[in-house]
Amino acid sequence: MGIEEKVPEGILTTSLDSVINWGRANSTWPLLFGLACCAMEMIATGTARHDIARYGSELFRASPRQADLMIVSGRVSNKMAPVIKRIYDQMLAPKWVIAMGICASAGGPFNNYAIIQGVDKIIPVDVYVPGCPPRPESLLYAMDLLRAKQRRESVGAWRNVEEPLAIDEIAPLRI
Repeated sequence: MGIEEKVPEGILTTSLDSVINWGRANSTWPLLFGLACCAMEMIATGTARHDIARYGSELFRASPRQADLMIVSGRVSNKMAPVIKRIYDQMLAPKWVIAMGICASAGGPFNNYAIIQGVDKIIPVDVYVPGCPPRPESLLYAMDLLRAKQRRESVGAWRNVEEPLAIDEIAPLRI
């Protein structure tokens, strides 16, 4: 006698990982982080024609605390690198990164001292989107790839590897 015979009709049994991953994959909240011309194509995915709302992402977030996906679109300068790292660190886990366009992925045609040759030198990247600039359909395909990755992850993999601070390690608040 299996569990199907013991559980009344209308009850669904599943794992906690699959339920959380389903919710996470269907409500990704992107951070608006456009650095160059690829940002126009990123914004175009929010229009009715391309309908990024099917991913639960119709509203680009302005605060890193409200976002779980950073879409880096455009070239990254050496002066911008610490800002990107700081904003990435402010995002709550679980968090993902899409490098949109050849400039964000590999520096593009700007092979000089002032441009970082790929955002993956600063933060970990989950999906790369090629093109100059990539079309909105390419970003939607990258979102599909990210959704597949989100469905495969386990809840334990989302936890930070850094240990939280103990109470006595936190500096006292000074007024």
